[in-house]
Amino acid sequence: MINSKLKNPITTSYSQEEQKLRVDLAAAYRLIHYYGMTDMIYTHISVRIKEEPPIFLINPYGMMFEEICASNLVPVDANGNKIDPADAEVNPAGFTIHSAIHLGCPNVHAIIHTHTISGMAVAAMEEGLLPLNQISMEFYNRVAYHDYEGISLNLDERERLVASLGDKKCLILRNHGLLTVGKTVAEAFYYMYYLNKACEIQVNVLNSSAKPIIPPPEICEHTAKQFEGPFHQDNQEFKLVWEANRRLLDRVDSSYID
Repeated sequence: MINSKLKNPITTSYSQEEQKLRVDLAAAYRLIHYYGMTDMIYTHISVRIKEEPPIFLINPYGMMFEEICASNLVPVDANGNKIDPADAEVNPAGFTIHSAIHLGCPNVHAIIHTHTISGMAVAAMEEGLLPLNQISMEFYNRVAYHDYEGISLNLDERERLVASLGDKKCLILRNHGLLTVGKTVAEAFYYMYYLNKACEIQVNVLNSSAKPIIPPPEICEHTAKQFEGPFHQDNQEFKLVWEANRRLLDRVDSSYID
């Protein structure tokens, strides 16, 4: 049973837009759990709910992703401090990476950070992500890298994180894990699911005794551009994937909406 102290009072009312963002963010937490991309109570998914002053939603510290629902998400400021002292505690240190990108990239509204086994394995490989499969080629020359500086407690690292990400949607944190961003939770989730899938493919291929086949650069680039076609650009693919996963959640456990 979820500790009632970790939930905001059910009498709390939100604007229609904030409620939608809360439900989407809670769904993302549940989906990351469903697809086995969690690290117990660690890592975060965040979404911006207010521009000025910037306010974001994040998970209460100590809860498993499968316990997150719309009502127990906590609003925080740019430094990870709670807006309402009565809310559940959060992990300010864990918000350093998120705050850097939210503040430095105005078009980013949602961020997902994971510590998956395959993601951490590729993050430890000097060559980074390889174009070993069609799924991997969506990210060809479209993944950024950030060198490891220790646990992200130093606010000075924020500018370097933003510089590392640049205009890309995906960031591999060397010796750490994966991070994806999007204008919506749906977009960030899409990229995290398939970036992690590309890492799983790479770990499996490199663990085999077979010599990997890497297509020529022009084929890899051609494939990446195909992924960026009109259907992808108008967000229809993100929406279709997201709606399918929301239906999945509704069948499995719809309590994320609460």
